[in-house]
Amino acid sequence: MPEAAASVVSPARRVAFRVLLLVERGGYAVDLLASRTAALEARDAALAEELVLGCLRWQAQLDWLIRQISGRDPARLDPEVRVAIRLGIYQLRFLDRIPPHAAVHESVELVKRAGHRFAAGFVNAVLRRVGRDPVVFPDLATELSHPPWLLERWERFYGRETALAIARANLRRPETYVRVPPGAVLPEGVVLERTDVPGCYRLVEGRAAGLRIQDIGSQAVVGLLELEPGMTMLDVCAAPGNKTAQALESGCRVVACDLHLSRLRRMKDLGCPLVVADAARALPFRTRFERILLDVPCSGTGTLARNPEIKWRLTPEKLAELHALQVSLLRNALELLAPGGLLLYVTCSLEPEENDEVLREVLGFVPERIVRRLPGRDPGDGFFAAVIRSS
Repeated sequence: MPEAAASVVSPARRVAFRVLLLVERGGYAVDLLASRTAALEARDAALAEELVLGCLRWQAQLDWLIRQISGRDPARLDPEVRVAIRLGIYQLRFLDRIPPHAAVHESVELVKRAGHRFAAGFVNAVLRRVGRDPVVFPDLATELSHPPWLLERWERFYGRETALAIARANLRRPETYVRVPPGAVLPEGVVLERTDVPGCYRLVEGRAAGLRIQDIGSQAVVGLLELEPGMTMLDVCAAPGNKTAQALESGCRVVACDLHLSRLRRMKDLGCPLVVADAARALPFRTRFERILLDVPCSGTGTLARNPEIKWRLTPEKLAELHALQVSLLRNALELLAPGGLLLYVTCSLEPEENDEVLREVLGFVPERIVRRLPGRDPGDGFFAAVIRSS
């Protein structure tokens, strides 16, 4: 075989390799995949997504295997070498349809193309020792590929059985849910399954092109606002706008604000007023609203199945920072709630610091109406929602 032909790397692996390197530098996988797979054929885009999210979900297992096989600490390897080996091991152990020779050869080639030819032999040697036999991992954190501190706190807050169910759910590819407003026309070839959340459907077959992808947990909490036609509503941290669009279906009058103008610009098609505002400070409104949606920035630990890099970045210290921000946001939003109005405080976090403890600090109590959605117990992402009614 000519050397040029032998050194080909598939588009999917090239993109996956680059995205994983950017994630190591602080990028977010879903956003990077969306931009970098747009020009790929559907099959290549799907493989790139599988490789990236699979490597991130199972990272603890992959790194343990690197250490066992090579005797070297993965953290001390060059990022390009570490990422290439993770890609290779993931394909060899998790993807039955990938020929082993392709997984090994293209991982080696990726390292060469990244300017690390000196490491090609090392990568080749490690991957050729990877098998598919069951492995006994040293602890539960490695087996479930989660940071030990995160598993320990979930067990403390939710009990062992629920904590393990959450962790296992985070390792599975999440289902895709779409929002179908009344009167919407479905694309050809799309098969949907109705859920118990009105307007929410699970994608069974086909591509969701032209439909608004929105997790079932996200769709479920909006209903707690009890919206009616003509009501005034403020969406405080509105971008990217999925909940805003869902609220508008009710016929209420929505004002959407967000800190970032660039994110608000993507919501222009919704046709509601858009306001740039820092909700951590007093909000620039003279009127009060009958309904307020406060979906605060949070750790996102309820979304680890689709955003697995979060679990490797999050620290207890970060939770304390988020708590302080969330307290400010809730206090400022409550100032704009009309008498007899309703505010919905929402996170996609499983952590008490961002949920019950925020409410206790601001209100002095936890409201009676609380909805908790947990991965592994409920379909979709994990969510926390609290209904706060003004007197």
